[in-house]
Amino acid sequence: MFNKENKKTMAVDNSVAGSNRIVAGTKIKGEVNSGSDFRIDGEIEGTIQTSGRLVVGRTGLIKGNVICTNADVEGTINGTLVVKNTLSLKATAVIEGEVQADKLAIEPGAVFNVTCKMGVKGTPPVSNEPAKK
Repeated sequence: MFNKENKKTMAVDNSVAGSNRIVAGTKIKGEVNSGSDFRIDGEIEGTIQTSGRLVVGRTGLIKGNVICTNADVEGTINGTLVVKNTLSLKATAVIEGEVQADKLAIEPGAVFNVTCKMGVKGTPPVSNEPAKK
């Protein structure tokens, strides 16, 4: 009934993580830590740290600090953004504050009012206090 062959098919693949989503109309205040991809269409005030890709949808708003591996932004980020690899800003993106990224891609129309440090891998310490506008 439970032979070696069946045990192989019952194994769980931990290398594939699910993704997280904050839908439009949802507001969260605090600290978020995730080991997988994260999509934000709602609002977050605080700190977000993910080892996966961060996607900020057109209706997404982040006020605070973000540390991630890659980021695709269509919405708004006010604060400090640290991206270990590639930051991609779509035409509807609005970024204000400080940015550190290894690579940067900006579509025409995006608003990028930041102090930017490029080509730096790794993450410096980030304060848990949201950036003041």
